Amino acid sequence: MSDRDSSSPSDRRAARFSRRGALLLGGGAVAGAALTAGGFGVGDLFANRGSSAPAAAATPPAQLSRYVSTMVTAPRISVWRKPGTSTAPGLFFATPRVSGFQGLITDNDGEPIWIEPDGRSVTDLRVQQYRGEPVLTYWSGTLDGGHGLGAGTILDTSYRVIAQVRAGHGLQSDLHEFELTPQGTALVTSYPTVTADLTSMKGPKNGRMYGCRIQEIDIASGAVLLDWHAAQHVDITESYQHVADSGTDANPYDPYHLNAASLDGDDAVLISSRHTHTIYSVDRNTGTTRWRLGGRKSDFAIASDATFAWQHHARRLSDGRISMFDNQYKTGTTGVSSGLYLNVNESAKTATLSKRLEYADHLSTAEGSNTLLDDGHVFIGWGDIPYATEFDSAGTAIWEASGLGDSSYRAFRQAWDATPQAAPAVVVDGGTAYVTWNGATGVLKWRFSSGESADALTVLATVDRAGFETSLALPSGAKAVGVEALDAAGAVIGHAARTLA
Repeated sequence: MSDRDSSSPSDRRAARFSRRGALLLGGGAVAGAALTAGGFGVGDLFANRGSSAPAAAATPPAQLSRYVSTMVTAPRISVWRKPGTSTAPGLFFATPRVSGFQGLITDNDGEPIWIEPDGRSVTDLRVQQYRGEPVLTYWSGTLDGGHGLGAGTILDTSYRVIAQVRAGHGLQSDLHEFELTPQGTALVTSYPTVTADLTSMKGPKNGRMYGCRIQEIDIASGAVLLDWHAAQHVDITESYQHVADSGTDANPYDPYHLNAASLDGDDAVLISSRHTHTIYSVDRNTGTTRWRLGGRKSDFAIASDATFAWQHHARRLSDGRISMFDNQYKTGTTGVSSGLYLNVNESAKTATLSKRLEYADHLSTAEGSNTLLDDGHVFIGWGDIPYATEFDSAGTAIWEASGLGDSSYRAFRQAWDATPQAAPAVVVDGGTAYVTWNGATGVLKWRFSSGESADALTVLATVDRAGFETSLALPSGAKAVGVEALDAAGAVIGHAARTLA
């Protein structure tokens, strides 16, 4: 974008409608020929939130950027930077929620690099490793209340699908987790509806609830290597989620709400249950629970400044600490959300605060992520607060994106180098040629040509890439147009040509 919101986050907070906040969309022109149009509001995806969390007010509609050369659209992202600072290397990965969660990769200015082209609802968009190579991964499918029905997708650096991963035993993969392991497997969540006695939680005797499960799937064969049933290991009385009017087929009770799973060493899985306020370490081979951290039956004594609730994105770090996105560190309506890092002593069974990163008045009642970057920076996606913030190694906020629709389930900063298998898209409208190359990360300039035919073109000009879409006026009478994508060394890395009607 050519016009950025340069105001500080404190200035922007004053413009909010509510705790969730107004999206600071800013004015100014979109790079290239992008046009803006009003988006539309959507309902609350995560209706079964913690009963102690305040109700969120409606977020204003997102502003969408539309492009002449492609049918895809994307929310306009505004970026704030702290002067004199540098972010960690990499691109911005998010899934802004407008009509659904949309897969989006942008540069450091919030200008799109890749927009998921098929209009599917996408969550957990990020770069992972598969068979020793970087891959782009995400969950996609349909939204069903507070969970999803779909599958995980793995793309190579040309955006070619190399694998799709589905839950086993007749289940569908849920939107909350799609984590690859070095062993060529994937950890996924699933939310099947089961019948259960809910009287201990003041619900119906033959009630209906989500029997959340974590599965480890062999990517190549689809074999189920682990199928962990929360209900077999965790009593529903551990839940902080009230039955209220749920417990029916139309509105199943959600006592666990599993939202994260990752390896805890080679032989265990770290599992986050939002509605029990607990992190579980589960034996990867037997499924037995090794320990509970947090919640009603914690095996650890947790320092008063290290408590957490309604958490997301729990991970074990290489130094032994556990990180998570702590949506609300108190069970009442006070407090703010944070990126939380805990020192966990499994011998002494104690957990103490290593670091807690808060910012402004960000209080997120659902979703969210917290990632420690290689250079010591921390990148936090605030979930249903439609912001993402980068902190330097000293814990100072240095970069923030806003305008992420209604929310972004998770958000990341990661390195990604890709050249699409598909050719660039070029369209001529009103005597001007427009070009995009969805997902190309190495384009520095575009070379435009025109002529009597696609085989007889003369170079018109070489121009800088002007964001997601770049344009150039054609000479009168041109019957064909060609474009070439040039990298930083001036080499042609992609091209397209078309004859004009």
